[in-house]
Amino acid sequence: MIRPLSRLAPLGAVALLAPLAGCGQPAQLSVDHAYVRLAAVKGNPSAAYFTIHGGPGATRLLSVTSPLVVKSELHASMKHDGAMTMTPEAAVDVPAKADLVFAPGGRHAMLYDVNEAVKPGGAIPLVFTFADNSRIEVSAPVIAAGAPAPKE
Repeated sequence: MIRPLSRLAPLGAVALLAPLAGCGQPAQLSVDHAYVRLAAVKGNPSAAYFTIHGGPGATRLLSVTSPLVVKSELHASMKHDGAMTMTPEAAVDVPAKADLVFAPGGRHAMLYDVNEAVKPGGAIPLVFTFADNSRIEVSAPVIAAGAPAPKE
């Protein structure tokens, strides 16, 4: 049976677009696996850990802040003469389409003077500001000093 072309055209369009449905969206700059470990000693800084997933272009992480924290700094931990040391970093390069992990023993955000209302089992908003004018806010679970990292 021969069908008129006008009835087959929509089927042809669907057939042409079907392979594109499997294509994913371009990589988006994002942050996940964030959590905050409170300081063991009151008055000492707490630490935030997270993973940044680079977007389509390279950028730089400029800051990690929170309305519940007075001050924050980006830090890198490294071994120097057999001892671990921390060095503040003004900004951190985020390569395109790559993951950048901030984890215990490595990079992290130091959080100074965390509001006393922040307790283990709760959450704290973290705002990530990037050089490409992106701002990402995440809600990070809060854990006690020495507690294992949250499972995700």
